[in-house]
Amino acid sequence: MRTKLVIDNVALSDHNEELGLYQFIVTFTDRSKARVFMRRDPEWKVSSVNRLLNIPCTICRKDYYCKCFEKHAPDIENQLVEGEHIQGALASKAQ
Repeated sequence: MRTKLVIDNVALSDHNEELGLYQFIVTFTDRSKARVFMRRDPEWKVSSVNRLLNIPCTICRKDYYCKCFEKHAPDIENQLVEGEHIQGALASKAQ
């Protein structure tokens, strides 16, 4: 089953300015969530994507750890960077 992951909300969870490492909690339109680790040097790149176990995987329907979201990392990265979700999350954390 092919599911398109569409980002609904992004929140900054943690960051290390010195190393350029950032951790975001991404909520998708299907209510699933993922922890996305990104590096900024100087362009944004996804290091890792881990699905949070709030609901079963919307791709494979497993209720335990799977690598489905990791396989969609390039698509998630494009949405985060092109949709300016990162800047919004950083701005809301600064307030």
